[in-house]
Amino acid sequence: MLGPCADAEDIGQETFIRFYKSLDRFRGEASIGTYLTRIAINLSLNELRRRKRKRMFFMQKPEEMISSMPNRNITKNKNDAQEIVHKALKKLEPKFRMVIVLRLINGYSTKETAKILNLPEGTVLSRLARAQIKLREILIPLKGGSP
Repeated sequence: MLGPCADAEDIGQETFIRFYKSLDRFRGEASIGTYLTRIAINLSLNELRRRKRKRMFFMQKPEEMISSMPNRNITKNKNDAQEIVHKALKKLEPKFRMVIVLRLINGYSTKETAKILNLPEGTVLSRLARAQIKLREILIPLKGGSP
């Protein structure tokens, strides 16, 4: 959701801290993986909102923000393709990005994704379809042009 950056690592750590602190409230209705994923998504969305407020405050363009992100985790051989996909994902609205990340990147089923996001399965499927169309529209110029 956040891309390869220090904030993503911080969110990962905060996810486990929040999970530990909320163990007494964990009812076991969902698997621990689903519960952890939901915490991570909520924290990621909070971070995205914080970034948006910060960007609005400093009036920085989204393209500038993407290009200034550290990119230390991507190997040289896969750099171009991963960079293009990363930029395209960052341009998607969070509600579409969440579905793409959970379904296509993390490999959750539609049912699991719906449970994690607390959405009907039909909504997950429609958002996935819309997200794929939007990604295609974003990727075509990025693929042909210079990143």
